[in-house]
Amino acid sequence: MDSWRVHRVTADDAARMRALRLEMLADSPLAFLETLATAAARPHEAYRQRVAQAARGGRLAQFVADPGERSRLLGHAGGTVLPDDPDETVVFTVYVTPAQRGGKMLAELIEAVAAWSRTTGRERLMLEVAEGNRRAIRAYEKLGFEDTGERVPHPVLPQLTELRMRRRL
Repeated sequence: MDSWRVHRVTADDAARMRALRLEMLADSPLAFLETLATAAARPHEAYRQRVAQAARGGRLAQFVADPGERSRLLGHAGGTVLPDDPDETVVFTVYVTPAQRGGKMLAELIEAVAAWSRTTGRERLMLEVAEGNRRAIRAYEKLGFEDTGERVPHPVLPQLTELRMRRRL
């Protein structure tokens, strides 16, 4: 039986976060805002600083599914607040390793972001997903997200369109 614990990242997670980032970019290159080559070239210190920033505070948080014993991380979801909408948490970089897809890990990661959002006084989550990614859209709908009808160009590949989904907490 697979087991893991979802927790907010700590500074000690930097090397495993780097490994997970490279895995997610290799697995789903269109889903994220950078290329595998760019991420691989980034120095470890840059990962360490980013993880340390996401480990504390109310404006940025990252959560991971951790099987323990210093094993590879199995999933990730982040949350941040944008200056133009301080009442909403933007969910970003959601990823579940292929062997864990279709189970409860996605829900646990999203619920960790939601709980953090509530503690910061934000009662709404928003995320963007590529239009046509039916599996992801259905998974988010099962977690209470609704299509807002808003469509935006993909930030890196403007020929792709993303749909916005929101959920009240």
